[in-house]
Amino acid sequence: MLYSSSEALALFIVTFGILLQAWVGIGFGLLVAPLLYLIEPSYVPGPVLVLGWILSVIMVMKQRHGLNWRRVFPAIVARLPGSWCGVLLLVSISSCQLSFLFGAVLLVATWLSWRSYTLTITTKNMIVAGFFSGLMGTTTSIGGPPMALLYQRENRLVARNEIAAFFLVGTPLSIALVVFSRGFELLMFPFIMKMLPGVLGGVWLYSRLEMVAGNESVRGVVLILSALSAVGVLCQGMLGLF
Repeated sequence: MLYSSSEALALFIVTFGILLQAWVGIGFGLLVAPLLYLIEPSYVPGPVLVLGWILSVIMVMKQRHGLNWRRVFPAIVARLPGSWCGVLLLVSISSCQLSFLFGAVLLVATWLSWRSYTLTITTKNMIVAGFFSGLMGTTTSIGGPPMALLYQRENRLVARNEIAAFFLVGTPLSIALVVFSRGFELLMFPFIMKMLPGVLGGVWLYSRLEMVAGNESVRGVVLILSALSAVGVLCQGMLGLF
């Protein structure tokens, strides 16, 4: 398979993004989507969604025996009405207004977490996080931070695996909404096939580094990524104004 210089750069970005998400549990969409959009707008959102979902499949298959599906199930269920509300908001409120709203809310939530105000993982909080993840994922393409903030003090592997299980079921819903609104051509299967080695390469690199990575929580990394997500969503709103 031959790659142009821009495709080779995109492949490197995908590989690094997959490595980051395999370690922390979030970060692939945040890092990869804006950079790939600068290289070729057709990479977003279809190929990015599919590639992220493939990683979730791999992570869940590797850790399926240790997953607490009962704990993450309420968030999975709550993502459906959250995504539906996101669709309704998209047709009733301008995208820049939504970006300002969710960017500000996420920034405040990250600041409160940094000030040591953290939520415990309960069924109620899972429902709230899953709902807002679906809402934000549908309206801004960044749905990971609400779940990551809830898991920020958990063991790194537990957080990563359960967030992967959440996206395993939730991402196909987002893909279905993309297909329903814009058609199958938006998935851009040729791009997906060319970027697939980046997913496999990122997972392979992580498997080499996993033996030296600790299992303690990566709270600092989660908060930094969440803050960057908030800034990115706010920037989306500012760009929408122009």
